[in-house]
Amino acid sequence: MKTNELFKTKSTLSFEVFPPKSTTPVESIYNTIDGLAPLKPDFISVTYGAGGSSNNATIGICDAIKHKYGIEAAAHLPCINLTKEKVLSELEELKKCGIENILALRGDINPDIPPKEEFHYASELVAFIKEHGDFNIIGACYPEGHPQAPSIVEDIKHLKEKVDAGCSQLISQLFFDNEDFYAFREKTAIAGINVPIEAGIMPVTNRRQIERMATLCHAKLPKKFITIMEKYENNPIAMRDAGIAYAVSQIVDLIANDVNGIHLYTMNNPYVAEKICEAVKSLF
Repeated sequence: MKTNELFKTKSTLSFEVFPPKSTTPVESIYNTIDGLAPLKPDFISVTYGAGGSSNNATIGICDAIKHKYGIEAAAHLPCINLTKEKVLSELEELKKCGIENILALRGDINPDIPPKEEFHYASELVAFIKEHGDFNIIGACYPEGHPQAPSIVEDIKHLKEKVDAGCSQLISQLFFDNEDFYAFREKTAIAGINVPIEAGIMPVTNRRQIERMATLCHAKLPKKFITIMEKYENNPIAMRDAGIAYAVSQIVDLIANDVNGIHLYTMNNPYVAEKICEAVKSLF
């Protein structure tokens, strides 16, 4: 099933997971999915590899999510370090597995891995996928602007190009102030971007980790959020529970304001996802 069809009837709830590192048995991801599957997400996206690295476990994990667990899957596909030949090979594998949804990304630039130079922007990958298969193409967006964009206006201009190239659904990068998301949503509407936008939510369980992610994603940390981290950073259980509570409050407010969907960055932590879902399940 193409996940963009889901938005016609409901607000969606989806998860992101990532393949284990090369030093960890790939089977460990299925322990994570065993914990997430009972929560009945609308779909689960699977990352391709952080920092520009390659991880060929993604398609196999998507295959299992769809056919073993009965949940729709979306495969991340970052293009900056891929040739067109490699992308075509990935698309053929996805077709064989019956995976219909692709999150098309430029990908992280890794100074240790020279880019292949065949794709420079996600919009180029979107157009290429559109030309070579009948996929639902999902795009990424940044409520506070892409870190490398000169302005939010320029960033939304490029986002419109990506949608015009064939994206039928968007997932936002993490943010911690819902007002930033609402302002972004209004700007996209003015720009003529009329595809569903899922709000990306990342629960805080570790201060150092979240500060690193916020820096990478150009997401600001509100004062009340910083207060929570400072209060509980030396108490892991309290930090986890406070992070869950903050994420729940974000989701409740987003659903009340008619968000198209919530995309939960699970960090492969079923416990946190379960507690959040328990708190908000009646809203979907």
